[in-house]
Amino acid sequence: MNIKQIHAREILDSRGFPTVEVDVVLDNDVMGRAAVPSGASTGAYEACELRDGDTSRYGGKGVLKAVGNVNGEISEILVGIDVSNQHEIDQAMIELDGTPNKSRLGANAILGVSLGVAYANANLNSRALFQTISQDDRNILPVPLMNIINGGAHAINNIDFQEFMIVPVGASTFSQALQWGSEVYQVLKKHLSEMSLSTGLGDEGGFAPQIDSPVEVLQILTKAITSAGLTPGKDVAFALDVASSEFYSQGKYHLEGLDKTFSSADMVDYLEGLTNDFPILSIEDGLDEDDWDGWDLMTSRLGSKVQLVGDDLFVTNSQRLATGIEKKIANSILIKLNQIGTLTETLDVMKLAKDNNYSCIASHRSGETHDTTIADLAVATSCGQIKTGAPARTDRVSKYNQLLRIESLLGSSALFAGNSAFTKN
Repeated sequence: MNIKQIHAREILDSRGFPTVEVDVVLDNDVMGRAAVPSGASTGAYEACELRDGDTSRYGGKGVLKAVGNVNGEISEILVGIDVSNQHEIDQAMIELDGTPNKSRLGANAILGVSLGVAYANANLNSRALFQTISQDDRNILPVPLMNIINGGAHAINNIDFQEFMIVPVGASTFSQALQWGSEVYQVLKKHLSEMSLSTGLGDEGGFAPQIDSPVEVLQILTKAITSAGLTPGKDVAFALDVASSEFYSQGKYHLEGLDKTFSSADMVDYLEGLTNDFPILSIEDGLDEDDWDGWDLMTSRLGSKVQLVGDDLFVTNSQRLATGIEKKIANSILIKLNQIGTLTETLDVMKLAKDNNYSCIASHRSGETHDTTIADLAVATSCGQIKTGAPARTDRVSKYNQLLRIESLLGSSALFAGNSAFTKN
């Protein structure tokens, strides 16, 4: 079935900023719709998110240029193409843009169309998205890495690290994992209130209390897990997103909350101390995106103990990942569709990671929408892990609810990744 019409519009994301939504309509009027997320903490090597820069609208954050590119140039070359040709369609947009980082048309414009096409094809075949893009017939349900304490660029507080996540690895099903995460979240809210700490929410639905020390955060989370009747480490472990590029400058890591300045070796020492004291399974962006020597040291020291995730380091980019593989740096990659800009390229990166024993984590952004693509992506690739925030706010919970639907659809064939999802060297 061929594409009859492509139409984009400007909508709002979870932070109240504009983003792109795209409808792809087929000749028989079947439609696919997708919305594009937007990050607050962004890597320097990400594909370009095109913004208008017109300060009279949304403080310059409007996306009418990207919308116009979809409704104009992109539509002109794609109308009439068979919707099942995902690779051909994505490649045509990459070539039309003609830049290394999709800066002419905008990665937000290109991704909206790429995902709208995927949904149109799924709807045409009356199937869920994960079924039509499946790369692994096991269809494993992912372990949720639930960001329940927000810091860094996601909150207005003194916590230097960006995300403190609980990971319900001991659950036997996804639905049980979600239940445990939600129960710990609710207990945590009560504990924070009793401590006279704020229960206001950060960008990703987690709490954003005024705390200075990562150690104190992990102690509070340990208490919440225990109070929820679960065992830290056995039932629920921890994951960190340090997002260290946010506080790295002139070769040093400046942790204002701790009032300390660290070298790369100091940062590795500090992170190793945390892993010795708490059941931490995964550390994301423990060092800066350009600190390759530091990453080499961290991998040699911690790679056999924990999952070391490159987000700003790899930015869902095959070339960046290939460099990491060659240098034997990290052992995991965060997957964000809008970092690279098409579904095809995203799946290619995930295959490259899998072929080289790097784990993958399907991830949201701080600016999200109702769109649930990453839930289907996680199951379609059986990557085993997903980051989509706290069990709060519709923009986060929509992904969890989609995974519940998929689990129900799969029935007895649904598998849950559990501890097996986490890579160590």
